[in-house]
Amino acid sequence: MTNSNDFEIYLVSPPGLEAVLLDEVKSKKFSDPKQVMGGVSIRGGWPEVWRANLEIRGTTRVLARIGAFHAGHLAQLDKLARRFPWGDFLRKDVPINVEVTCKKSRIYHAGAASQRIETAIREEFGAPISAEAELSIKARFEDNLCTLSIDTSGESLHKRGHKEAIGKAPMRETMASLFLRHCGYDGKETVVDPMCGSGTFVIEAAEIAAHLNPGRTRKFAFERLKNFDAAAWERICAAAPAIKTDLKFFGSDRDAGAIKMSKANAERAGVTDLTVFQNHAVSDLMPPPGAAGLVIVNPPYGTRIGDKKPLFALYAALGKTLTTRFKGWRVGVITTDSSLAKATGLPFAKPGKPMSHGGLNVYLFKTEPLK
Repeated sequence: MTNSNDFEIYLVSPPGLEAVLLDEVKSKKFSDPKQVMGGVSIRGGWPEVWRANLEIRGTTRVLARIGAFHAGHLAQLDKLARRFPWGDFLRKDVPINVEVTCKKSRIYHAGAASQRIETAIREEFGAPISAEAELSIKARFEDNLCTLSIDTSGESLHKRGHKEAIGKAPMRETMASLFLRHCGYDGKETVVDPMCGSGTFVIEAAEIAAHLNPGRTRKFAFERLKNFDAAAWERICAAAPAIKTDLKFFGSDRDAGAIKMSKANAERAGVTDLTVFQNHAVSDLMPPPGAAGLVIVNPPYGTRIGDKKPLFALYAALGKTLTTRFKGWRVGVITTDSSLAKATGLPFAKPGKPMSHGGLNVYLFKTEPLK
């Protein structure tokens, strides 16, 4: 890396949501954001790496590109890996894990390449190697170019640090935040989730409204790098304090256990005062007082839960409730099956491309304000 204040930073996206992630990154005023395969790239230095981990709700992890070189065979890789300035980034007391992917390169055996890089780090630099290490070097071989990155996040960024209780087939926080943005949510309207599960959509919406950073309660792998500046990191964390909002965010579910989980998760997230969770069926759902906002829901789908035939009645009940009681509200429904979406009777626009959720292709069906 030639300039420690201007290098590529790669933000990994949930599959199919790269364009929505790009929109979020632009809103955070990062430098030179571009949609690329599998995510979004920006330019910056280590403070931007830290800020991306702290602030970006939709990214799965943040990779810092630390260097690249051409290597056409393992002996050349061994030589170049031993010359690489690992000491510019790594600490000798912090274990390292190396992950390798190969595509269209003469070096095609990921295991052999990983072994060469690990040996170089251990013998030339002196850092221990461990498959369980929190800090990971990712080496990508493509057309004989080896690109080296540090995974600066550690655990996946959907693990905010406060959602301990989860239900069946949960929506990851990263995806939930991007689906909210996809529906036009910007933190300035009420959100209702009538099948809230463990409360992910409701909690994410409340955090966005209150300007609470998604990474505020967790640790990151970059804190174990040589160049980590704890004082500068504290200043970044304090730069965007939470704001007071009068909005409320509502979740309901017919499962009393789900409501208990949602309340516990909201309390850990610090948004209890902004959220209301109630135990009742979709047919008992009523709009909250105040202006219309967004209803967003991730209902069961047959491929996720089991046989989908009994679900048509559930989707129809959802559609009837929203059509008759939620005039002026926009609706977003995530499902795998257009026939289930059609069963709601709601005036959905044609969905876009599928997005991957739990190994399944799902679609976001959206409406304009209901008439």
